[in-house]
Amino acid sequence: MSRLLLFTYFVEAGLLLLVVPWTAFWERNPIVAGWPVVGDLLRNFYVRGAVSGLGVICLWAALTELALLLVGRGEQPRA
Repeated sequence: MSRLLLFTYFVEAGLLLLVVPWTAFWERNPIVAGWPVVGDLLRNFYVRGAVSGLGVICLWAALTELALLLVGRGEQPRA
């Protein structure tokens, strides 16, 4: 059960981190509006790419958890 939850978390976080930096939401949020210096940093393409890279890492972790979930299905739980 815990592997399934980890898989779900990694998929959701990975997709969010992969897609959101390239949407309009990324540029129009309270953090960007409140702090111009942070807004300039978040609009930088390198920062967006780094956040998307973290999304790819999360998706890779999700695939790893899925593989472990499928391979470990044949094992009996220990008492």
